[in-house]
Amino acid sequence: MKGILGWGTHLPYRRLDRSTIAAVAGTGGGKGSRSVASFDEDATTMGVEAARGALASSGISPSTVWFSTVAIPYLDKTNATTLHAALRLGTDVGAYDALGSVKSAVGALRAGLSGTGAALVVSSDLRGGLPGSGDESNGGDAAAALVVGSDADGTLLAELIGQGVATEEFLDRWRTPGDNRSKLWEERPGETHYASLAALAWKAALGDAGLEAQDVDHLVVTGTHDRANGSVARSLGVPSAAVIDSLAATVGNTGAASPALLLASALEQSSPGQVIGLVVLADGVEVFAFRTTAAVAEYAPRRTVAAQVAAGGAITYGKYLGWRGHLSIDPPRRPEPVRPSATASSRSREWKFGFVGSVDGSGEVHMPPAQIDTERRAMAEALGTIVTYTIDKLSYSLNPPVVFAVVDFDGGGRLPIELTDVDATEVAIGGRVEMTFRKLFTADGVHNYFWKARPIRGEQVEHGEAG
Repeated sequence: MKGILGWGTHLPYRRLDRSTIAAVAGTGGGKGSRSVASFDEDATTMGVEAARGALASSGISPSTVWFSTVAIPYLDKTNATTLHAALRLGTDVGAYDALGSVKSAVGALRAGLSGTGAALVVSSDLRGGLPGSGDESNGGDAAAALVVGSDADGTLLAELIGQGVATEEFLDRWRTPGDNRSKLWEERPGETHYASLAALAWKAALGDAGLEAQDVDHLVVTGTHDRANGSVARSLGVPSAAVIDSLAATVGNTGAASPALLLASALEQSSPGQVIGLVVLADGVEVFAFRTTAAVAEYAPRRTVAAQVAAGGAITYGKYLGWRGHLSIDPPRRPEPVRPSATASSRSREWKFGFVGSVDGSGEVHMPPAQIDTERRAMAEALGTIVTYTIDKLSYSLNPPVVFAVVDFDGGGRLPIELTDVDATEVAIGGRVEMTFRKLFTADGVHNYFWKARPIRGEQVEHGEAG
């Protein structure tokens, strides 16, 4: 049997109130909010956060990593290898990209489910558009990770019981390489195509599973065509109460991340023995039918989707525009950072990507690791306490001022480190923090990834103290 062995999700901390857009852009906006990736987040860093949750909660070490995004940090260079390094996976674990379209995320899931051994399937996306556009206000940033495989790889939480596919070439949404916005054809033709294809794929999946529409307990319908999503959901014969919230009002349409994100949300709301239908509208229609097992009731996600939706902090529209490059901000009067050295990054890979320290003979933890120490200690999951901090208004940053703190880690180790997802006014000595994988800067097209600390808030404190 094949299916879902674990999941993890990541919603960025920041939220943009859509009602603030029109006052600046002169158009657009609307009701509700959308998730916004921080200035130091990209598709890769968000994917790492989702994957950390999936691996920690499932306890499974994958044999393959698939990474899919439309917001591609690198071309030519494989992005999945950065996830591989940050997750400290073995050299025998393959890492592959599936990039460029929302359908690539579905293809990665199919590949993971059809392969040998457990696979970590990560999808991540940053959605945007021109200021005042519908894509800008309706989009959202997120990442989700699924651990998939067979019952020989671990305990199945949801068994794959049926699949259906209907593929057709038609022009609905497109973006050429280097363009900063997507273009859309008139909505009605796309809606018509998706409606007819969904009926075919849905029928095939139900037949494969030996089910009727009324047997489906939870239905996810997602794609970048919001109007088609709604009409297809209403056409499949499933009660409206069974349709999982698309998170459009609170998070936005998260593109390539949406299928796995909403599937995770459905799993978190499910009970053993229930059927979940996942319908993805993306250059055709893909349908997956899963049946949850008794083990789903015992699974504890690191952070549930609902908890993350409720935990966001506000961001102004002006700052959002600056982070996305739509508004030129006067940079700090300091030299811009230079390109990181490839050889230095390779030599310090264990520290730079894996955040691994060392322990000497007296038990003292060194960060970065001392070369003479033989014992290594992974610190990415360690929690810490702020013992002192400074607010730096002179250092180069896309989000000044920079907050640096000296952190004492539980179990040993002290490190001065940058804080993120934080307002300078809320930092306090004694505050609790956790580690997160972020981007320090980009120079000459090279992304300088490393770890930062972020405040532990609300349900995160409970998780940290329990774990």
